[in-house]
Amino acid sequence: MNKHNLTMATDLYQLTMVYGYYKSGTAHRKAVFDLFFRRLPWGNGYAIAAGLEQAIEYLNELHFAKDDLDYLRSLGLFSEDFLDYLGKLRFTGDVDAVVEGTPIFPNEPIMRITAPIAQAQLIETSLANIINHQTLIATKASRVVSAAEDTGVMEFGLRRAQGLGAGLYGSRAAFIGGCGATSNVLAGQLYGIPVAGTQAHSWVMSFPDELTAFRAYAEAYPDACLLLVDTYDTIRSGLPNAITVAKELEAKGHKFLGIRIDSGDLAYLSKVAREMLDEAGLEHAIIVGSGDLDENLIRDLKIQGAKIDSWGVGTKLITGDDNPALGGVYKLVALEENGKMVPKIKVSDNAEKTTNPGIKDVVRFYSRETGKALADLIILADEEIPPHGPLTIFDPVDTWKRKTLRNYDAERLLVPIFRNGEQVYQCPSVQEIQTYAAKQLEHFWPEYKRLINPEKYIVDLSEKLWNLKHDMIRELRASYFENNH
Repeated sequence: MNKHNLTMATDLYQLTMVYGYYKSGTAHRKAVFDLFFRRLPWGNGYAIAAGLEQAIEYLNELHFAKDDLDYLRSLGLFSEDFLDYLGKLRFTGDVDAVVEGTPIFPNEPIMRITAPIAQAQLIETSLANIINHQTLIATKASRVVSAAEDTGVMEFGLRRAQGLGAGLYGSRAAFIGGCGATSNVLAGQLYGIPVAGTQAHSWVMSFPDELTAFRAYAEAYPDACLLLVDTYDTIRSGLPNAITVAKELEAKGHKFLGIRIDSGDLAYLSKVAREMLDEAGLEHAIIVGSGDLDENLIRDLKIQGAKIDSWGVGTKLITGDDNPALGGVYKLVALEENGKMVPKIKVSDNAEKTTNPGIKDVVRFYSRETGKALADLIILADEEIPPHGPLTIFDPVDTWKRKTLRNYDAERLLVPIFRNGEQVYQCPSVQEIQTYAAKQLEHFWPEYKRLINPEKYIVDLSEKLWNLKHDMIRELRASYFENNH
């Protein structure tokens, strides 16, 4: 699942379009596509970019093997000369992207692909799948970690993920979003993510009684003994038996790690457990809470004074639960015509679906006084930005809303990843990405990071881009009116 050829992981219409470009003699035309999303999931104030490393692996491995071509031949849709063309196809284009762990916002290009249109079209499905999935899970994890505040979060979702691949890459994305560990051993092996886990209820049930089960586990792991106490009765059985075993361990010179509660009223049970553990002289023992948790329940449990030191979060994190798809899209924004790159736009009666044309970049402005992010500006790539201001920006819809930025530092978010098909970007470790993501979020005021009804972060279009977009819309509407009346 980590490294293999995903070239055939595409929608059929990508291949039929590539065939059409080939037959019309236009497959070589240079095109520019943007990958972006339109809405923030869960009404969150931001998303966390993730999946770039897997996107790079996919592009580096792009090729059609003999078995792939044999299958495509069997469909009866493609000519032999086209299949020969596919057999020689490799990615030769440029990619610029936002690095993993960066907070991102609607309509900002996450990736910009510049390549012969046949190549750029073919790779849409897999790139969208990779970036959409990991960005979604990293964002969900960031919400969960934010709700947990100063307590840790472990990702326990592999059994409930929609497939092993989603489980693996979901674990990676959850770590980027701030989780401290995963139950997924493969993710631990491949990415160096700390792994965590002790026993399930079946362990306790497989022994004659709970105390025997706890003693057997303590014998196996005397210095890492964390006991699951809710198999039969948390207060009257699980906790007393865990305390008995803890005292036996500590009498032998070992340090008891703690307990896990997986069901029931976690606020009430954790408070009772804390009292019982403290009264037994086990103030150092931790309490882990798990069982269908998400950011909203964790937030409420903390408000209720739950004495939980660490959270195990599975299903609702790894699946995205109440918002299971990011909805990212991949749109043509420029096309080579007579040797020049010409902006392209999709116009819709739904304003949200009208695209921003042209080859673009994203600039983030930071206050030089506070270090906090002030706004993002989507610009045409050839635009120059005043180094430290002043710069007046305006809302692309409510244009009367204006803000003048002064005394700022400006950062372009898209960085070179591929040039002429060669990778020019060195991927950091997932640990480095996690650290980077946490530091990036520190640049944003708490108002933008609220779980409920966060303040909307400013993302505007440059005046040059705004004018280009509206000029193109007017020209297309005028042309349509002229041709149909």
